Amino acid sequence: MFLRATLLCCLLLLPCAAVPAGAQTSPAVARDLPSRGMSMRQVRNRYGAPLGQLQARGGQAPRQPVIHRWVYPGYIVYFERSRVIHSVATTSGDGISAPTD
Repeated sequence: MFLRATLLCCLLLLPCAAVPAGAQTSPAVARDLPSRGMSMRQVRNRYGAPLGQLQARGGQAPRQPVIHRWVYPGYIVYFERSRVIHSVATTSGDGISAPTD
């Protein structure tokens, strides 16, 4: 009886376990975002001028480099000094949810 119940549960859950490749990737992640290591010039040439630039942070000490943030529609690009360290998709596609200083 126990074996039959276990087998039935496994068979019922089997269709739930199958996830097509790439189905767990959100559209924001799948888009073309600036990659780590790109320079500010490369980002500007490839993606155009940002909608805005948030106030720079850090730089008070050598171990705290200046972090620049550029706002684009649907994502923000973070630079350490002049190189990309992260590109983060915002929750809305228009950059409205971007942090404001």
